[in-house]
Order: sequence, then C-alpha cells, then structure tokens
Amino acid sequence: MRGETKDLIRQATGQAVVGARPLAGGCVGEVLRVELENGEIIVAKTGEAGGGLAVEGRMLSYLSEMSALPTPCVLYADDRLLLMTYIPNSGGLNARSQAHAAELLAALHGVTAKNFGLDFDTPVGGLRQPNTWQASWRDFFRDQRLLYMGRVAMDAGRLPGRLFGRLEALAGRLDKWLDGNEKPSLVHGDMWTGNVLCRGGRIAGFVDPAIYYGEAETELAFSTMFATFGDSFFRRYHELRPIRAGFFEERREIYNLYPLLVHARLFGGSYVQSVEGTLSRFGF
Repeated sequence: MRGETKDLIRQATGQAVVGARPLAGGCVGEVLRVELENGEIIVAKTGEAGGGLAVEGRMLSYLSEMSALPTPCVLYADDRLLLMTYIPNSGGLNARSQAHAAELLAALHGVTAKNFGLDFDTPVGGLRQPNTWQASWRDFFRDQRLLYMGRVAMDAGRLPGRLFGRLEALAGRLDKWLDGNEKPSLVHGDMWTGNVLCRGGRIAGFVDPAIYYGEAETELAFSTMFATFGDSFFRRYHELRPIRAGFFEERREIYNLYPLLVHARLFGGSYVQSVEGTLSRFGF
C-alpha cells in the first residue's frame, strides 16, 4: 500500500493502518482488506480521479437508504478512495443461500419508482451506464442499454459495424418481446457470483452494484449468464414474485444482450460471438 493511501485512510478514520492484503475484485483499482490500529477491519478500494469510486459509494449508500439489501456501509468515498465496512464471508452459494438470495432480491425488486432510470449515471464494469429517466421501459432498454453499449463497443473497435446494424434492427422490434407491462424496480445491476458474499448457508452481503430502476427480469437474466443462481433461487423467487411466462424462453436472452455487449466492449472475443448468436437466434 502506498504511503499516500495510508495517509488518506488515517485522515478518514482517525486510525493508522497496521496491515493490508489484497482482496479479489475491483475493475477500477486495487481492493484491500485493511487492519487499523484499533483492531477494526475495513475494505479500501483505490482509484484515480474520475474512476467511479465516489459513485460506487453513492450507490451503496442509496441501497442502504432505500432497501434492506445487505451491503457494506460506506465510511468514506471520493474518486481516489472508497472505505467500507468489511463483511466476513466464506464458502460459495448452495441451495440454502440461493433461496436466501431470492428473498433478498425479491424484496429489493419491490422498491419502485415512477419511471425507469436513476438520478445519476452509474458505472458497470468500469464503463459509464446512462440512467436518464424514461417512462417507457422499451425505449429505455433500447436507447440507454442496447444501442448505447453497442455504440461504445463499436467505437472501441470491439463490435463490428455489421453486427451493430443487426443490433439496431433487433432494437427496433423490441415490441415483439416487451409488451409495455414492465414496472420499474430497483436492481443491483451486476448480479454475478463474485458480487455475492456467503457465510453459513446465508447471504452475508452484496457488493459492486450498478444500480438503477429497471425491469427486474434483467437482474434475473444476468444471474443466469454465468450460472450464479439456479433452480433453488428461481423456485423461491417465483413464490414471492411470480415470473411471467416467456422469460426463460425468450426475454432472458434479449435482456442478456446488454451484459454481453458490456463484456464485448471490455474483452471482445467470444462475447462478440455470443452477441451474434443471440441476434441470429431471433432472426436478425
């Protein structure tokens, strides 16, 4: 840990750092488990100006204020340094913890708004995620998710222009799958295994959000992209918030185009092929 970071932590907490070791995660900087001189354990994320740590702190505080979702408490946040409480965790997801996750996320998705979006833009995977309020979910998902991230990936040289044209064609026909009955729900926004902390068959906490008010099915869809959740989760979630017909058959893949585009922008390769596969599957 750099001396400058130690000084910032001391200024923010009033305690000197006596030990630090790396933790997994972090798209925008280093993540550290930090021991303070009073014995307290905290988490420090470091970054550069404009790197998004201040917004991450704002998102965690928003989740804490608006929901009962277990998340780290923010101790200090600016773009150079984010300090949070440490959530002890061990082990991975099992049937019990997946059912618990379903209960927590069903409650989160019960937090609603008048429109889709958020008062501020949020980062996902270190990329800007626009959240201008819109009344129509179809328009929001088309313009601020599919077409926006498709252009970002194309401009970065990751997504071929011919594929973006096919994406535009599908985006213009979303009415085939999105019927206008979607309701705004507060979503975590980056629901994969690395952001879910478990302990003793329960969920200890969720980290690294990318929040906004969107259709809750986007959260469910992404949770299947890397096999984060399975039958135990979906059984319990459906008991609490029934999943409408057509999600598993079609809408899940439509919604997963967005995280595929995010990953295509970040990594290219097989994610571009997956985007093409989804477009082909729906006839575009």
